[in-house]
Amino acid sequence: MVLNYIWILFFILSFIIVLVKLIVFGDTSVITTTINAITDSSKTGFEISLGLTGVMCFWLGIMKVGEKGGAIRIFSKLIQPFFSRLFPEIPKDHPAMGSILMNYSANMLGLDNAATPLGLKAMKELQDINPDKEKASNAMIMFLTLNTAGFTIIPVSIIAFRATAHATNPTDIFLPLLIATYGGMISGLIACTLVQKIRWDFVLTAWVTGIVLSISGLTYLFSQMPKETMEIASNLIGGMIIFSVIISFVMLAFFKKVNVYETFIDGAKEGFEITIKIIPYLVAMLVGIGIFRASGGMEIITHGIASLFTAFGWDTQFVDALPVAIMKPFSGSGSRGLMVDLIKPVTEGGLGADSFAGRLAGIFNGSHDTTFYVLAVYFGSVAIKKTRYVVATSLFAELVSIILGIVVCYVFFG
Repeated sequence: MVLNYIWILFFILSFIIVLVKLIVFGDTSVITTTINAITDSSKTGFEISLGLTGVMCFWLGIMKVGEKGGAIRIFSKLIQPFFSRLFPEIPKDHPAMGSILMNYSANMLGLDNAATPLGLKAMKELQDINPDKEKASNAMIMFLTLNTAGFTIIPVSIIAFRATAHATNPTDIFLPLLIATYGGMISGLIACTLVQKIRWDFVLTAWVTGIVLSISGLTYLFSQMPKETMEIASNLIGGMIIFSVIISFVMLAFFKKVNVYETFIDGAKEGFEITIKIIPYLVAMLVGIGIFRASGGMEIITHGIASLFTAFGWDTQFVDALPVAIMKPFSGSGSRGLMVDLIKPVTEGGLGADSFAGRLAGIFNGSHDTTFYVLAVYFGSVAIKKTRYVVATSLFAELVSIILGIVVCYVFFG
């Protein structure tokens, strides 16, 4: 229901802005730009879905092998004490536990190509145990709130963009970014536990504390590495973990006398079917976002925020990076484009990678995920129509990460 109102709002606000620009300011180009955005966004939605088909088929095929071979059950048992408290609706040893864990692991390692198929697999399994097939369950909401927090251990792509823009030290945003993203993730987790009335017992508290301490240790470890070493280590760790998972799934299924090839094909067919299902949902959301941006709605929001802070006499260094934060929940490529434009050298029209806004843009771009894209794709894959409060908890987590990003940027670079 919430997504319905948001989608309608994109169109209404865009139309109002277009009329004002046309009648008041005589800007005739805004109509062409906005209409072109509809066509371009529709095409982009289909192309994204098409590009996702192959990787979806592969990963859901591998997940089917892992399920038949018993590997998913092993994963489920390992995290049962923690996940049974966060996801009390999921039966013990259900394969959804393993899929959720693997999705989170892929996100943490920055392996987007693996994370999305694994997440869609988790949604399908959660839908299987969902009593109301049109309404998001508590487990789905907890899963997606943490998923959209975008938590990662190694923000390699952000570091690479900063290096390309000739930053003096491309890795200097590493610690601030980690603080922002995990602060947002923990905030989303707490919000969901409060709404769902999940009790914080010793086990849940110990697991969350352990996660925070582990991430803090890894953050410190990677922060001591030179940029080149960090990139090599991240690629090596991520690649080896994923390849090891694939091999373990295949070998365990083989030893259990499962027909690995045929099982993989069955899973791959599911991947193709899911990809087809998400196309309408993805196109709808991208078109709404596209026309709002093309009409100038995003620009109006950022200028309004800047004016507000200026009126109070507060520092406005962070305002130049706000478009990146605002765009990220709607479009990953859009936020990256805004960041790249911002961190260009001053001679090329940017502010530079070492500027306050340039560093903050990197933190924003890496500290939360594309909420509306994720919700559209994931809910679309299982035909959920009533999303309940997931938009509120997801955006709350992102708001916390944005605020933390601004605060730590001032602490480190202000």
